[in-house]
Amino acid sequence: MQKDFHYYATYCAACLAGWSHDEAMAICYSAQLVDWCSLSFLNGLKGPTAAATTQLQLELMKARTDLIGLQDITRIWASFHFLPYDLHAAVRRSGRTYRSKYRLICRPNGALLAETVELAKKRGLQAAGIAMHVLADTWAHSYFAGTPSLVINNTDYYFRELLREGEREIERPIRFRHSPGAPDDLEQGLYSNSIFRWEENSIMNLGHGRAGHLPDYCFIRYKYLPAWGGYEEIVKDNPADYYKAFCQMIHALKYLRGSIPSFALGAYDTEAAAPWEDEIRAILEKRQLDACADWRALGEKIAGQTIEDFDLEKYRAEYLAAPEADRGGTFLGAFFIAAMAQKSMVTNRIFRSGNLLAGFSADFAQKGFRGIRDYRRLLDRGGKEDEP
Repeated sequence: MQKDFHYYATYCAACLAGWSHDEAMAICYSAQLVDWCSLSFLNGLKGPTAAATTQLQLELMKARTDLIGLQDITRIWASFHFLPYDLHAAVRRSGRTYRSKYRLICRPNGALLAETVELAKKRGLQAAGIAMHVLADTWAHSYFAGTPSLVINNTDYYFRELLREGEREIERPIRFRHSPGAPDDLEQGLYSNSIFRWEENSIMNLGHGRAGHLPDYCFIRYKYLPAWGGYEEIVKDNPADYYKAFCQMIHALKYLRGSIPSFALGAYDTEAAAPWEDEIRAILEKRQLDACADWRALGEKIAGQTIEDFDLEKYRAEYLAAPEADRGGTFLGAFFIAAMAQKSMVTNRIFRSGNLLAGFSADFAQKGFRGIRDYRRLLDRGGKEDEP
């Protein structure tokens, strides 16, 4: 998903879940920060590098693809953008390597999503925002995995956009090109994607790179052939999926706020969204590359408040001015701690399942560490306290 959903739509969901304007701003800021908290950002703050929640394009171009490099990549992308659905999925007639990669395929409503939401409970607004980013991406990034893999993430030339003309649904071929600087052309059905590489672990085969930005556009319906599915057709209805994601965020945020007693997989708070359903669906159906303006207008209508622009520098001065021992109490410090806890939980579950694609694990939650220094100390030990 993009800023339109992670920032503005998340704000809308938080307001409908009962959070105040300021609380909703903190939640949606944290949700959007997940797409910006890179190693470069952290180095500029002298922050904990283990808190990285994304890798920028330039960082990925320089990323190692040996065993250690691949584990670093997987820890980030599987934890925050492609949450695995079933770490114990049965895979017939496959070797261990393929099986391990297959089990990292992302889909909504997996056991790790429930753990993600539970982990954020009573851990602050930053943790709630991170959880909402992860939740939303399980819908957008469904059927792709957060690890470089040709045999999992590649797609066939067969790509069709499903368009509606009145009561009819028509198909139009989608054409791909590798032109990162050029915007996607909706009228011509021309989209950018990653360059095809035969190498199994090429960074070009990470996540939905081979499908370009199609999974991140709320309006599009399409069908394609995934590599892992024996090239059997999959149909993606993003407007329908994104509406479910929105209603599921309301449900999750009500739980995190304490308004309801539990979070349930497959539960969608359509009742809270109902007064705004027509406007939400109109935004989701509108063919545009960026829906920020529409979501922002809706959020301001719902809350009666002005939504601030996302500013990556907003909390930098506060963090840098704080003594190192007190940085965990700043906005960014709390975000870093929540990010490390999420990454720890996911990589621990991957490791415990017998899958080493994310490397060895240090389960911070079980150790009771709370400050940035404590996380760093445990990381420096390589998680040895938690190894079986």
